[in-house]
Amino acid sequence: MISTLSTAHFLRSAALPAIFLAASAAPAAAQSQSEPPPDRGAAHGHDADHPEDIVITAIIPRSHIDILGGTSVLTSADLVRDLRPSLGETLSRQPGVSATSFGPGASRPILRGFSGDRIRLLTDGIGSFDASATSVDHAVAINPLLAERIEVLHGPAALLYGSSAIGGVVNVIDSRIPSRLPPNGFDLNLTGTYGSAAEERSLAGKTDVALAGGLILHLDGSWLKAGDLRTGGPILGAKPRAEALASDEADIRALADLSGRLPNSSMEAWSYAGGLTYVGSDGGSIGFSLGKSHNDYGIPIRYVTSEDEHDHEAEEAGEHDHGEGAEEVRIVMDQTRADLRAVVPVEGAFLDQIRVRAGWADYQHAEVGAQDGEVHTRFFAEGLESRLELVQTRRGGWDGAIGAQLLLRSSHIEGEEKFLPAIQNATVGLFTLQSVDLGDLRLEAGARYEHNRIEAAADDDLGSPFIDRTFNTFSASLGASYAIVPDWRIGLNLARIERAPTADELFARGNHAGTQAFELGDPTFRTERGWGVEGALHGRGRDFHLTVSAFYNKFDRFIYDSIVDDAVCLAANGATELEFPCFAYRQQGAEYYGAEVQADWTAARIGPAELKFDGLVDMTRATLGDGTPVPRIPPLRVLGGVALDAARWNARLEAEHAFKQDRVSGTETATPAFTLVNASLGWTPTMLSNRLSLTLSANNIFDVVARRHASLLKDYAPLPGRDIRISASLKF
Repeated sequence: MISTLSTAHFLRSAALPAIFLAASAAPAAAQSQSEPPPDRGAAHGHDADHPEDIVITAIIPRSHIDILGGTSVLTSADLVRDLRPSLGETLSRQPGVSATSFGPGASRPILRGFSGDRIRLLTDGIGSFDASATSVDHAVAINPLLAERIEVLHGPAALLYGSSAIGGVVNVIDSRIPSRLPPNGFDLNLTGTYGSAAEERSLAGKTDVALAGGLILHLDGSWLKAGDLRTGGPILGAKPRAEALASDEADIRALADLSGRLPNSSMEAWSYAGGLTYVGSDGGSIGFSLGKSHNDYGIPIRYVTSEDEHDHEAEEAGEHDHGEGAEEVRIVMDQTRADLRAVVPVEGAFLDQIRVRAGWADYQHAEVGAQDGEVHTRFFAEGLESRLELVQTRRGGWDGAIGAQLLLRSSHIEGEEKFLPAIQNATVGLFTLQSVDLGDLRLEAGARYEHNRIEAAADDDLGSPFIDRTFNTFSASLGASYAIVPDWRIGLNLARIERAPTADELFARGNHAGTQAFELGDPTFRTERGWGVEGALHGRGRDFHLTVSAFYNKFDRFIYDSIVDDAVCLAANGATELEFPCFAYRQQGAEYYGAEVQADWTAARIGPAELKFDGLVDMTRATLGDGTPVPRIPPLRVLGGVALDAARWNARLEAEHAFKQDRVSGTETATPAFTLVNASLGWTPTMLSNRLSLTLSANNIFDVVARRHASLLKDYAPLPGRDIRISASLKF
């Protein structure tokens, strides 16, 4: 546990400013209740008839056509159809998005080839307070089952959420702190899903109840249980299967025949939360929520198919069955989280709104032996983040926002797989986003200054001394867009980006079973910095929409992990024998470039129904300064679909093709191409006045074996095979 002294200091440093800001917001928000005015985006001339086009994460709500940078929004029926237990798999069909796919229980989004700490995962604008950026076997502590919409944002606005948003931002927007009174004083949403591939069952519900005096009571909860995932064929990829078949040991050869169910991939999760919000007549509000979540999931086994490795690791671990390279491990994760949000309408000559957002969480997980229940390692973290945003009054064509952000985090690891010392991290950020509308020409500039201090405690077990590092980073962007014709805009954005190294990159020193590596950081790293350019074309007509984005990033001091000679890690480990290969963090130049194209077209109207076609293409290419590929970069992908939409029903057929990825680093294997064919049918029966919607979908219809190149476990954990899913949503 974090010491009482450090916890008290932690809360004094961060909670008091947030509480003070919220308390000062409350009197201004205290007005008689009624329906608030439209949001700023609609008030500024955006299409209020299509709220799904308004991107809330952009700080100043705008239509996605007006944003300099690639964006995507998942909401409504699309969210129901794509919803999965993990955030990464839920978003994996969005342009520029892949996933780590470390089994069904742990899958984090990857944006344009960037992963880990280079993207920020948010809940309504505040971080997830988990350990998912530390290692891919750690699940994201954000529950997509309760999401109302999910936004993916690139470009200038993304950097305003932190220097770690180089790759972009994923913002999951829920209703735990509502901003409007529920219609008729009450609403209730219930959803349930069954998926055949893992015999997945889930239930989720949330309700808002209007109390006297403008108060709203919110309650929500969810439950999910799934068995071992059924795949479309062999569990092992080509290389480990060939190694297994070449073995002289029968138990290793037997691994080549593994197929069907993915061992140790089951999961069970639940969450609940409650909160109270006050909403005033002028749109002001203040509210809080408190919730708890639990997730118990298995880590798919990384089988050892080489005799030498098998003998060595069997000796290390003491017991292995059927040629397994490690004991079956489950992760049991718990998080308690509190959130606060206040909106103060000012409507003055300079300020339009004051927004305060704060969150606190206590997180821990245990890595447990699935057979004996023994706890091998425990990870503890406590964090608090608060944001103050001053939204400017629109004056002529000028609007913008300025703000400040505070993030404190404390973490430590206990147990046999401890690879990091205790860490204390404090970050203070100042940011602004300014926009000038000159008619056809729009100019936008953003900037963020960040002060980051990381302390690593002295640790005798790791042989590491006390280290205190301080980093000051500055990121800025300047962009312009021009209306070629009405509803068609072309834009260009230039950005200077800088990121402080993470605790893992600086201080890691030890065996990490989750990544099957001895990880070695470098406490002398300097900030990661670079330049980026992005061009975008947005357009729409009566029957079509088109978005094209192309980007290029060049880094001077890019931080990455690479396999090196074991002698490097042996020296750092006091010459003690290593359990895993030596992976060290290194720093050199790198280049990332790629593009995303997304389009849809309403081809015909047949009575009340519309025939629609849509498609997307995305690709990323990344190269280190020495000419070698950056590891785990997703390949070129094409996805296309055809849909027939009517008032009370819709049908869709789509195909996704991921090309072969053979541009690999020296530590990777090539990933074969695959094609997934999916179909769905949705229906809203008339007898319940549009309150009930049913969705039947079939994913991977032809039961193919698919492996995601960005996954560390791709050769041991394929994607799901044929999966028939039934979802029901009921709203009152």
